Parts: sequence; structure tokens; C-alpha cells
Amino acid sequence: MGTEGARVLLERAGRLTLQTGNLLNWGCLRKKCPATPSEEVRDCIQKTLTEWSSKIGQDQNQETPEVLECTVAQAVEKINPEERDELKVSAKLFIVGSNSSSIRDAVDLACSALGVAQLDSVIIAPPPVEDGINLSLEYLQPYWKELENLVQNKKIVAIGTSDLDKTMLEQLYLWAQVKPSSNQVNLASCCVMPPDLTAFAKECDIQLLTHNDPKELLCEASFQEALQESIQNVKANEWIPLWLLRYSVIVKS
Repeated sequence: MGTEGARVLLERAGRLTLQTGNLLNWGCLRKKCPATPSEEVRDCIQKTLTEWSSKIGQDQNQETPEVLECTVAQAVEKINPEERDELKVSAKLFIVGSNSSSIRDAVDLACSALGVAQLDSVIIAPPPVEDGINLSLEYLQPYWKELENLVQNKKIVAIGTSDLDKTMLEQLYLWAQVKPSSNQVNLASCCVMPPDLTAFAKECDIQLLTHNDPKELLCEASFQEALQESIQNVKANEWIPLWLLRYSVIVKS
């Protein structure tokens, strides 16, 4: 087993990028149906780390890159350029640490993994705020500006939001240069779309979608547990997740 080699690499690296790909392609989750999106993410991370670490050699003198890439080759499939026009590539981005610069890193990595020049749409989940503090336009602005820059640089076609009520969505819409094209509403928070939100979205041509993601999809403790279970004696508490991106590729027709 190569867990010792993986542990050494992690101790020397400054950053880790982890790509689970589509784990259904290599069968790791077929015997277990995750109960929640959070459980699914954790299982994907744990399985990927385990598979990756088992293939790492134990050469203590091997060169360690600043950014360590953890991926399973058979789970990641690039898009055929000839089929690109027939596909819609969309993503939802969860910022775990409050750092707007993570957005460009996440989009660049997704494009590289899929072999595409741009994503058709990116929805951003509201970044975490401290307890007792309400989400505000001022807090959202740096993140939205990053998304707007990516639209202007043709890395993203359309951008959207998640879990914004009518007041927040209206404030963002009036301020933004690139308007939100969609807003996701959590199924747990409402069985029926709020009438004021529905009316505003219709007026401004904003698509309302639904989702069942928890407020915190991947917490620091859950990530560290997956790391500890996959690689023996790793200093898991030294690793903190910054962002999580989940993408889907759909045939348009």
C-alpha cells in the first residue's frame, strides 16, 4: 500500500486539488446509496483519496509539487471537442473558506479537467458568514465581481445564485453588471415558491430552480475525517477545504 508515500507528499505540499470525477464510472459508490448530498461528497472524497494513495510509491526522495493533484484517471473523462456544441456544462460552486479568489481557481480546474474552454453556467452558493450576521449585498459583491470577470473573459457564459430571497436577489440584480440568470431555492425551506420571488424572477427573466443541498455541504471536520480514514498517520488537522465545485454535463437535445 502507498499510504506512507501519500502521507509524505501531503506533508511537503502546500495545496491539494482533489478531483473525484464521476465515481459511478468506476463503481465505488454503486453498493451504497448516500442519504444526503453531504454524505455523498464525503464518500467521494474518501474513496478518491484511498484509491489515489494506494498507487503512490514510497520513495522518500521523490519531488513534491507545491500543488499536489489527487485524482483517479478512470473516473475523469474529458469532453470530445466534436461533441461540445451538443452538451451543456453547468456547475455549482461552494466557497468553504471566505476567499473570492478561489472562484477563478475552481473554474480553471473544472475547465482543465473536462477539456473545455468555458462553462455554460456557474451557480454560486452564498459564502459562509459568521453566526448572527445576515448575508448582505456588500458581502456578496467581491464574489460576484469575480464571476463577472470570468464572464467577460469568456470562461463562463451565464452566472446564477442560490438561496437568495426576493430582497437580496433584487439588490444583486440592480447592482450587478452581469445579471444573475438563475436562483436556486432550497426544497427544505419551502414547498411552494414565495410569490414575491416568483413575480420578481418572472419580471427580470431569472430562472428559478430547486435544490436539496445543505447550508454547509462540506465542513472542515468532515473533510479531515475523510483524509484521516484514507491515509494513515496523516496530519489531517493541517488541511482546510477552501472550495467545492460540482459539475454536470447534459446532452442538450
